[in-house]
Amino acid sequence: MPALASHRKPRSRTRTNTPAVGITTAAIAGVSLLSAQNATADPKPSIEEVQKKVDDLYRQAGSSTQEYNKAKESAEQQRRKVDRALDEAAERTEALNESRRALGSYAAAQYRTGAVTPTAALLFADNPQSYADQTQLMDRLTEQQRSAIADYETQRAEAAEQRAKATESLEKLTDSQDSLRARKQAVQKKLAEARELLSQLTAEERARLAELERKKEEEARRKAEARAKAEAEAEAERRLQERERQAQEQTGTGTDTGAGTGSGSGTAGGTYAAKAEKVLSFARAQIGKPYVWGATGPSSFDCSGLTQAAWRAAGVDLPRTTWDQVNAGQSVATADLLPGDLVFFYDDISHVGIYIGDGKMIHAPKPGANVREESIYYMPIHGSVRPA
Repeated sequence: MPALASHRKPRSRTRTNTPAVGITTAAIAGVSLLSAQNATADPKPSIEEVQKKVDDLYRQAGSSTQEYNKAKESAEQQRRKVDRALDEAAERTEALNESRRALGSYAAAQYRTGAVTPTAALLFADNPQSYADQTQLMDRLTEQQRSAIADYETQRAEAAEQRAKATESLEKLTDSQDSLRARKQAVQKKLAEARELLSQLTAEERARLAELERKKEEEARRKAEARAKAEAEAEAERRLQERERQAQEQTGTGTDTGAGTGSGSGTAGGTYAAKAEKVLSFARAQIGKPYVWGATGPSSFDCSGLTQAAWRAAGVDLPRTTWDQVNAGQSVATADLLPGDLVFFYDDISHVGIYIGDGKMIHAPKPGANVREESIYYMPIHGSVRPA
């Protein structure tokens, strides 16, 4: 029996467009990968984080600025040593030439008389004294000639010593200059990082950052007022106790010493107050001038450059860096600060300001800012010093 033909239509094969499927798969994979990358990428820092990072970079730049100042000071000192060494070497060389001319005159005299001229040989000998000893020339020379030879040998040795010192000083100067360049690059790197962070902010983010700065300053002002109030109350209590003690002494002894009280009394206190007034007068005159790292005036300052210039106006020479200035005077507690005192900040002592009273100071804050008045509580205080 013949097989019955199937009435079913043969299934048509669906042609698969392989390339299209491949592209679609790749696209999906690409989107998935991009999503995964976005999920794992570092999120954009918040304004608070940017502010903290920028502040930290400026603080690091401040520390690097002090390193730069120290290296610059060292290079300048070494340059002065080099100049002195070169001057002394030139003087010794001239003295040596004078001695050489004296010996030359003796050699010329011997030549004119037709005598053997050991003096001429001596003049060009590596070791004149040894040559004279070996040939017993010294026995045949006059006292004046022997003196000329001794002077020549002395001058030649001193000239060689001065040349060696000059060479050593030049080598140290080169090292100081290398260190100076390294410190300068460190400052520039930190400042560039801070500028880069700020440049990535939108206008809205910059406005928010400015608001954060305003709030930070306001908080610092409140802290300063609270601190000043507490210090005033403590001082009033101290004075009350002092008066009570004096009253008891008067009752018991019938005498009134009345001396030695008050931190601002006496010749020493008056002298300091007079100097401090000159310091503050100078500092106030600089308000509005820009902070420039490494600057010591007169048109711009860094923090320690300002304090150094202000105290110089009062006749007191301070060292260049904050690290040295913090040791240039008598340490004082924050509660005992007087106008003119220097207040240092951060654990690394990388910033300094001039105290003006009421919890405030004048200082050169950071790049991009001008010399201004600000609360001393705006930054963590390390300690304070009274320079004179």
